Amino acid sequence: MKKRVGLIGYPLGHSISPVFQQAALDHLGIDAEYELWSTVPEDVEDAVDGLRTADTLGCNVTVPYKETVLPFLDDVDGLCEQIGACNTIVNREGRLAGYNTDAEGFMKALRRDGGFDPSAKKVVILGSGGVARAAGFALVNAEVASITLAYEIEDQAEKLASSLRDAGGSVITCKSHDATVAVSGCDLLVNCTPFGMKGSPLEGKSLIDSGDIPEGIVVYDVVYNPIKTQLLMNAEAAGAGTIAGLAMLVYQGAAAFELWTGEIAPLDVMLKAARGAL
Repeated sequence: MKKRVGLIGYPLGHSISPVFQQAALDHLGIDAEYELWSTVPEDVEDAVDGLRTADTLGCNVTVPYKETVLPFLDDVDGLCEQIGACNTIVNREGRLAGYNTDAEGFMKALRRDGGFDPSAKKVVILGSGGVARAAGFALVNAEVASITLAYEIEDQAEKLASSLRDAGGSVITCKSHDATVAVSGCDLLVNCTPFGMKGSPLEGKSLIDSGDIPEGIVVYDVVYNPIKTQLLMNAEAAGAGTIAGLAMLVYQGAAAFELWTGEIAPLDVMLKAARGAL
């Protein structure tokens, strides 16, 4: 029986997940197709319930449904529960289990591509949405010294800050236009906002100018398209280290792939396909 796996979200025109996930499936000879399942809000519960069929491995979940899907699952992994967001669902003989592989992908790119150990480091996170939640909990669990959340939406940021403090983190918040003060004393700057995203009104824009980025810090932009955002260009000009978002995207996808298939993900194949798609 040919299997299927896909991506639930809305809209999905920008996604390159089918390209690198299908490349991995084909490389390992797994008879399955990765599909885009564009889903309007009123159909999310039915879409999740439809994953229980015998021919379905599971799915990825992207914006705006990473929190929405949680009540429709039978089991939720501990990290997924802690973060409060699910980006991967696995069908186990009709029971649906939720995971968050964003945190794993975030940390793998930080350590493997950036060569950065976050323990006891000072971090600034731009944004407070779903990816910021995953990054924030991953960093708290890695025992960073402190996190400053620079927000556009205050209520959202304060809620996240409270959750991170409950998990043992030292967290403060500030408005995004005040972030330069925090950046001046940080070791790691992480952009979890859409600033710089290709095809958006924020394309070519950055919340932080090159003159406000300290030399020698690491700047990590989770935006993956374009591969080199304006923030990363600013960081290079300032003499900072950089990590592009494509690595996190592929690493979180690889972790999901392994949950669905039980096979070791062919990372090199996935990275090559993802780069080719951009």
